[in-house]
Amino acid sequence: MRSRERSTRRGVRDIEISRPEKVLFPDDGITKSELAEHYRRVASRAIPRLRGRALMMERHPDGIGGKPLMQKNAPDYFPDWVHTAELPKENGTVRHVVCDNADTLVYLAGQACITTHRWMSRTDRPHHPDLLVFDLDPSGDADFEDVRWAASCVGGLLEVVELPTQLMTTGSRGLHVIAALDRKSDFDSVREFARRVARVLVARHPGRLTDEPRKADRGDRIYLDIQRNAYAQTAVAPYSVRARPGAPVATPIGWSELDDRKLRPDRWNVRNIADRLREDDPWDGTATRGRSVRAADRRLSARI
Repeated sequence: MRSRERSTRRGVRDIEISRPEKVLFPDDGITKSELAEHYRRVASRAIPRLRGRALMMERHPDGIGGKPLMQKNAPDYFPDWVHTAELPKENGTVRHVVCDNADTLVYLAGQACITTHRWMSRTDRPHHPDLLVFDLDPSGDADFEDVRWAASCVGGLLEVVELPTQLMTTGSRGLHVIAALDRKSDFDSVREFARRVARVLVARHPGRLTDEPRKADRGDRIYLDIQRNAYAQTAVAPYSVRARPGAPVATPIGWSELDDRKLRPDRWNVRNIADRLREDDPWDGTATRGRSVRAADRRLSARI
């Protein structure tokens, strides 16, 4: 008989976690129950950044040492209270999970969904993104100091064209620079703007930055990855756990923290994130009103 654990927190459904003792991170002894508790703990900050967005689920039923299941479609056995959205794909549709509440986060953890990856658009206007993301990824022998410098370059230029930004560790190797958009431009326009920004920065710093998609051609430069700015593409969601030893967590940070020498992309994990949550939300007070890509593009043209 499978052992089960029930959620007892007030305001959360009586969610059954099958095999709560199942170890998902063998080097750390982190179980499915501990994963569920993490998502229960971060829900108040995570849900506002997930609400209304389709997800891709990264499931690890055999733990992080097994083969992952990158799942877009919501299985038929998911309960009715897990919200979903039917979105178009080539030659059909996909029924995606939409994580609008803490219950769903806990339930997904019970399905061994270690990481949630979110769309850049919302389900009511799926072809018009409200987020722009630059994924800064070290190449070759580049280190995290280079990534921090690259983030300051991207954030600085976006600030010049009046696109306020937020910053997040990925829990993997790099940082995400994120800007809120007004949803008036489609993905093609947004990606072309992101490409122009990347090209401007690469032209200014050709020895340190690259927009070359082929790893073999990047050398030790930081890759300015804009590929997530496309329909049905996803990026790791804030406060998601990564399927890596230590169970690191993708964590929002403030721009002032970029100079902190202790900062690493995997600084926070499921066992120390509680300390972080006792601090003020670093994204509170940052501009969240979506801005126009068209206006930002005109400002970029005027400055190059």
